[in-house]
Amino acid sequence: MSNMISPAEFSPLIQEYISYKSSIQGCSPKTVQEYQFDLRTFFRFILASKKGIDYNSEEFENIDVRGVDLEEIKKITADDIYEFLYYANRERANAWSARARKLSALKSFYKYLVNKKHYLEDNPTADIDAPKPKKSLPKVLTLEESLALLRAVEEDKDSPYRLRDYAILTLFLNCGMRVSELAGLSLNDLDSNLLSMRVVGKGNKERIIYLNDACRTALSDYLVERKGPKYANVKDRALFLSRLDQRMSVKTIQAMVYKYLKLAGLESKHYSVHKLRHTAATLMYQSGHVDVRVLKEILGHEQLNTTQIYTHVSNQAMERAMEQNPLAETKRKD
Repeated sequence: MSNMISPAEFSPLIQEYISYKSSIQGCSPKTVQEYQFDLRTFFRFILASKKGIDYNSEEFENIDVRGVDLEEIKKITADDIYEFLYYANRERANAWSARARKLSALKSFYKYLVNKKHYLEDNPTADIDAPKPKKSLPKVLTLEESLALLRAVEEDKDSPYRLRDYAILTLFLNCGMRVSELAGLSLNDLDSNLLSMRVVGKGNKERIIYLNDACRTALSDYLVERKGPKYANVKDRALFLSRLDQRMSVKTIQAMVYKYLKLAGLESKHYSVHKLRHTAATLMYQSGHVDVRVLKEILGHEQLNTTQIYTHVSNQAMERAMEQNPLAETKRKD
């Protein structure tokens, strides 16, 4: 990091805190530097506010904060901190993550003053919530890309694991499973008629996922091999086996998915295994019109608001909605 800050640029009280972060808490030099940068910017803001110094001026960047002692710190209120965060957003164009880091530095500093050293009775940062990240829409494969991924497995004629890999990708794209859930599947988790399967999700919570025709067919084809002479002497009851005849690990499954993303020409899209879960959820909601509460149960989400990220609608869907308005063809008559 350029323009390294020395603890000597601060008052003895703040130097004491910096030493605590480094020697007692064992923070890395990079973390300590970031805290110093954030504290210096904050105290410059406080002093500039009092002295009427332009926040965007060179004078602001040269404000000496060594005079910020305990008496000065006692005068700082929660409103001052809110104003600082607003300044960081408006004047410095800090993203939510940068603002959250600044607040974290201040919370840590005041926690030290109040709880560790008892220099202060009240903590002005206590009730200030961290800036919320902007919820971005999950990146997903299109229907065409999903089909291309499955075709890549079909066309990989030389692979001895083609049936296995096709079944895995079919489950990912249809059921929205987590990779850890798929890796944990055993033969006895499948219904005898392949109508459903038992999945163990987060927190060791079980749920039932019902299988569609694509999943049943892919699993049926693979099970002929899995229960055949090739694996007759394998004691491991895992549904999906590695080349070592052991349960496939998460890492092995991920490597397989990346292999076929590359063969399908999708490597440059930077898709991941987890994106297949997002893809299944989005396809079910947007194209299958699955109710969001049902989708919550399929995905194994604890809270409905986690599932609601998939309720975004595409631009195409919005365009179609506009065209379907009965007034869409009504135009002014001269």
